[in-house]
Amino acid sequence: MRLSAIHTYPIKGCRGLDHDAATVAPWGLDGDRRWMVVDADGVGVTQREAGTLVKVHARPVAGGLLLRADGHRDLLVPEPDGVAPVRVRTFRRRPLRVEALPAGPAADAWLGAVLGRPVRLVRLARPARHIRRGDREHDPGDQVSFADAYPVLLTSTASLAALCDAGGWPVPMARFRPNLVVDGAPAWAEDDWVGRPLRIGDLAFRAAGPSARCLVITIDQETGVREREPLRALARHRNIGRKLLFGLYLLPPEHGRVRLGDPVELTDS
Repeated sequence: MRLSAIHTYPIKGCRGLDHDAATVAPWGLDGDRRWMVVDADGVGVTQREAGTLVKVHARPVAGGLLLRADGHRDLLVPEPDGVAPVRVRTFRRRPLRVEALPAGPAADAWLGAVLGRPVRLVRLARPARHIRRGDREHDPGDQVSFADAYPVLLTSTASLAALCDAGGWPVPMARFRPNLVVDGAPAWAEDDWVGRPLRIGDLAFRAAGPSARCLVITIDQETGVREREPLRALARHRNIGRKLLFGLYLLPPEHGRVRLGDPVELTDS
């Protein structure tokens, strides 16, 4: 098994970036989901309600973030410095609020024009927040950025091929917005990796659990148009415990680096 793709998403919900290599911290890949678009209530705006987020290209640059979108001038957003933090939530149903730094009115106006709604751009004040489930911490030592649940999402090319064959509907891996993609594993082999140590190159990971998918996977990551697949195919073929599963969440306990072509293997410790 080999690592065949590496992706980060500088702004949660926006267009992803491809990499040949990436630095990994306990809270995820370097630069992954450190920024988030929020509404007037400080709640994260995702593709579930704003598919036009896919039109936003964000690229980290020295000292900030470069924003691009067709039909709009590029905007350089400096990393917030010397501003008072605000309290935000990744989802409306989660009461926990975390501290974030507002990017400022220029970024807010630019994104508002692209998305067609009033929004704000914020950056996670600290490198990470603790993972929580409801009001309780999942594990006091586990951390995550603005990602939904866990620091790293891994998917398998063979599992995608099996799903597309079963559903009769080809979709690209981008629909599932993974961080790491593995090639050479049997379809659905990752189901048996849960709870086991996994090594990618020289870096150890813990396989935390499967990823339950939502409506975001029906959104074309180029156009923002919502379709029916692959959610219906998942409902028919991967409905496990009333959850539609695709992909595996990983926890990186240590700092390290991954590269395309790295071997991927289960380990005993």
